[in-house]
Amino acid sequence: MPGIVVVGTQWGDEGKGKIIDLLSDEMQVVVRFQGGNNAGHTIMCDGQTLKLHLIPSGILYPHIVPVIGNGVVINPAVLIEEMDNLGAIEIDAERLRISYNAHVILPFHENLDGLQDDSRGERSLGTTRRGIGPTYADKAARTGIRMQDMLDPEAFAGTVKEAVGEKNRLFKCFYDAEPLDAEEIASRYRGYAERLRPCLADTSILVKNALREGRNVLFEGAQGLMLDLDHGTYPFVTSSNTVAGAVCTGAGVGPRDIDEVIGVTKAYVTRVGAGPFPTEQGNETGRIMQEVGKEFGTTTGRKRRCGWFDLVILGYAVRLNTLTSLAVTKLDVLTQFSTLKVCVSYRLDGRTIEEFPQVCGDFASCEPVYEELPGWKEDISGARKLEDLPVEARDYLDFISQRAGVPIKLISVGPERQQTILLDGGEEPLSQGRLLFYDDFPL
Repeated sequence: MPGIVVVGTQWGDEGKGKIIDLLSDEMQVVVRFQGGNNAGHTIMCDGQTLKLHLIPSGILYPHIVPVIGNGVVINPAVLIEEMDNLGAIEIDAERLRISYNAHVILPFHENLDGLQDDSRGERSLGTTRRGIGPTYADKAARTGIRMQDMLDPEAFAGTVKEAVGEKNRLFKCFYDAEPLDAEEIASRYRGYAERLRPCLADTSILVKNALREGRNVLFEGAQGLMLDLDHGTYPFVTSSNTVAGAVCTGAGVGPRDIDEVIGVTKAYVTRVGAGPFPTEQGNETGRIMQEVGKEFGTTTGRKRRCGWFDLVILGYAVRLNTLTSLAVTKLDVLTQFSTLKVCVSYRLDGRTIEEFPQVCGDFASCEPVYEELPGWKEDISGARKLEDLPVEARDYLDFISQRAGVPIKLISVGPERQQTILLDGGEEPLSQGRLLFYDDFPL
């Protein structure tokens, strides 16, 4: 049975949590393969809102084995708090399995994250200050600390002492910041290690065995393509690879273990933090999208910048991820507009381009070229099949699917699980009439 990857196609916040939650009913294993607690997935079920930052969204299903892969960086305090919060609502988080090789975020990583971003002044990247970047930097420099290192208290204390000493010198010389106490950190993290010890495992073998036995495995991405360290709007990116190919390194599987790649795309576009955003609407349109869509970051609470849909970015996501289908979220938010705009290309230095430019300065200078489509005023939050949508909404989806060359598999018309239209996409885009409501898809 398949290995399915779910990735974001924009700057994150596309609604991956809901889509993963929907698909998880048919899965046996759900794996988070990159990022840290700088990401967040919001899930609404039976009127209850859950916000997950590290634990895979599939945790809500008791039959699933949730896995945190080696490509994730982990703040143990945040993870344990999340496990306790789930336990308080009778969700068993102790079945979580964590890679021995996942790297650990320590207090000096969080401190350094904030100090570095403050020092940039007007060139601040808008980091979440969760210590993600410095932890990945230590990983690449081969000075990082992994989950398995916490299992030997004596050796761990020595490693922490060495690392804290180095960072304290950095804090003093470059930032005039207060030093940290290595012994206090080592003592605190020993407590975390004891709590998490039963969850540690060789997750690569766990996942491979599941695939070999014919079980369904879903690989859950965080953030989105445009925040990818190599392929996003650098330097306004995250510190890991968010593309589907990162599953192989972040979960310890091979390329042939992946059978399907679902790209989650919001029906408009949002972005948190600094960086270029060609279709951004810093006007009443953007304000309406923000208010109606409740566009505030799951992790930071910051307002999301909002703008019209961008087919250039979606095309880039289709190419880099080899998307097999799309999940379109928050279609209901667009009910507010009588006319919808879709960016189909950019104008740059007097010429039209249809591919995402690789030179960062060029992207910042791009002006969107729009096509306009008629909107709708009907409330679509109760739609449960394609025919329930007004023709204008279907035409909008048809336009996106046809231009992207990828079929639409799911359409979200509200935050709750049941506010979803599920489609049997086959091999052809919506424009060719192959997307029909799939009545027996389990919710």
